[in-house]
Amino acid sequence: MDVDKSSPAPPSQPPMLHPAVEPLSFLLGSWRGQGEGGFPTINSFSYGEELQFSHSGNKPVIGYTQKTWKLSSCEPMHAESGYWRPKPDGTIEVVIAQSTGLVEVQKGTYNEKEKVIELQSETVGNASKVREIRRLFKLVDGNLCYEVQMATNTVSLQPHLKAALKKL
Repeated sequence: MDVDKSSPAPPSQPPMLHPAVEPLSFLLGSWRGQGEGGFPTINSFSYGEELQFSHSGNKPVIGYTQKTWKLSSCEPMHAESGYWRPKPDGTIEVVIAQSTGLVEVQKGTYNEKEKVIELQSETVGNASKVREIRRLFKLVDGNLCYEVQMATNTVSLQPHLKAALKKL
């Protein structure tokens, strides 16, 4: 069997954290749990979820992926992925592409001591109905908890999703 010597060998240990990523290092890894969703225009629902945050070490960026499924059947529901760019001044820029075709560009802040991240959409692209999305993440007793609020063309900013996830 031939071995491709042009590719670098996989690292034997995790990469060093970029200094800008260090304050959010608690996010790194996989998180799994359950959430609840609803909105004035849809029925309430429950879901299973897994989030993954990764970092390559050489750039001030955290990779992000998310997937959800129906608890009763494990049928996939939603997925999204993107990149989080924390800045040394406590601000953060996030871009997320959703499986529905919707794209979010968000800006916000993080509090390293309290382990809280607040995001608000600057742009919601390819969305005929969604006007605004806000996300709040916080570490509570070792669980990553989040809340998502959403506004559409016909409904003002309302709670949409809420979950608590445990680190795997």
